[in-house]
Amino acid sequence: MNELIENIKAGLDKWGEFAEIILDALSLLCIIAGIIISLVRAVEYRRRSPGDHPLHKQFRMIFGGWLVVALEFQLAADIASTIVSPTSAHLIELGAIALVRTFLNYFLGKELKEDNQLLRSRMEKNRRTELNAVTD
Repeated sequence: MNELIENIKAGLDKWGEFAEIILDALSLLCIIAGIIISLVRAVEYRRRSPGDHPLHKQFRMIFGGWLVVALEFQLAADIASTIVSPTSAHLIELGAIALVRTFLNYFLGKELKEDNQLLRSRMEKNRRTELNAVTD
């Protein structure tokens, strides 16, 4: 019976390590895809609306969403790692990492929301200005 339990634990450890690797890879893919997609979309948007806002603002708004997803995958990978080897040191490390990543996600999300509202207000102001110029 003990042998069966040890085999099950070994199998779970391997699956946990595999999950950690997959989640880390997904996080990295999100960052790489986010950089490429954000750059392409920011340049396209800049071509369509050259005077709306600086190029880096659009890039940051798009990439920020990708970064939030990547951080979520990283947190999941850390949880999987701790499940595989739940020592006190790993649990404390996971708690610290989770706290830091939660704060990063919160403040990044807040900043993105504020930037998005600012962008919308600028776009609305530009539309009103264009409409006033057409009607004058």
